[in-house]
Amino acid sequence: MTPVHFSFSPAFILGLMGLAFHRTHLLSALLCLEGMMLSLFIALALWTLQFESTSFSTAPMLLLAFSACEASTGLALLVATARTHGTDRLQNLNLLQC
Repeated sequence: MTPVHFSFSPAFILGLMGLAFHRTHLLSALLCLEGMMLSLFIALALWTLQFESTSFSTAPMLLLAFSACEASTGLALLVATARTHGTDRLQNLNLLQC
């Protein structure tokens, strides 16, 4: 495994650790998710370039499309939460108080 390939695994793990341990604001959670998706996209794109297979060439673009849908849904939830609760802090969100 080359150092370029090895650098994407810690990038994904850092995004996952940021998502797991730094959960104060919804925006920081969304940024951690985007970092994880970006590292997955780059690793998948390098993997398809390394094997030079045409059958997997659409997989990175499909992942990028799902990542854009995830980002737009997350931002819509962020705006809705900020309008209803006045903040994006995750401690203020309680699903039992509907």
